[in-house]
Amino acid sequence: MKSIDKDVLATYNSGAERNRLRTGIGLIEFERSRELLREYLPPAPATVYDIGGGYGEYAWWLSSLGYQVHLFDLAQTNIAMSTELSAEYPGCQLKAAEVADARNIDRPSGSADAVLCMGPLYHIAQREERLAALNECARLLRPGGVLCVAAITRYATLLWATTVFGAANRLLEEDAFMQMVETELRTGEHVRPADSAYRGIGRSHFHAPDELKGELSDAGFKDIKLHGVVGCGWLAPNLDALWQDDKARAAIMRAVRLLDGETDVIGLSTHLLAICQKH
Repeated sequence: MKSIDKDVLATYNSGAERNRLRTGIGLIEFERSRELLREYLPPAPATVYDIGGGYGEYAWWLSSLGYQVHLFDLAQTNIAMSTELSAEYPGCQLKAAEVADARNIDRPSGSADAVLCMGPLYHIAQREERLAALNECARLLRPGGVLCVAAITRYATLLWATTVFGAANRLLEEDAFMQMVETELRTGEHVRPADSAYRGIGRSHFHAPDELKGELSDAGFKDIKLHGVVGCGWLAPNLDALWQDDKARAAIMRAVRLLDGETDVIGLSTHLLAICQKH
């Protein structure tokens, strides 16, 4: 089993995940993902394993809906921080919160009604190791169980760099950055160059939509549906301010839903959510 990039793990152990889903693009990601989870998950009190679940934003929310949620994450800091969210969900508790690798979860086979794997896949650079993680999800699920997998698209870095290009950010003019982007577009491999001003996440793998579906199929999953969870909504200027306005927020989410499953432009969404079933 190959290890996760040390820079990626160090980033999460620094507490970087705290409040990620409460600002900027994370606001849309969290809102739309919760809509989709409500649609696809079996009813509570189903058992849900949230693998690579950060410090538990989804885990605690699902617990508040009556689900029996086990939270797993590779970063010790995330698991330690998970107790912070208990104050927002009085009367709720997680069944477990444990440090664990997505490829080796200490639970019996067929013990989960649903598995969330909404982080690990893009931090596992090698295809065979991603399949190992997906096979572990399949092992944990009961027959017919639901798997929800998040991925970052190959276009995400270039799209982001274009939206912030200007006086404070000249990455599009930087050869090292653009060479990284060209490699991402061609292979999905994201390797942060040492000689670049870019300070994004460490080594990762970014998916093409059909590639993600192929990996899920190879792991034995069926009825695969892809959703562009942030659609075009993340392009809205001053997103944090707009989100405080109920009418503006509703308009943004309507736009996101309109493009959610449009295969021609699904890559415009920097994040994908694949939902499928175990045979």
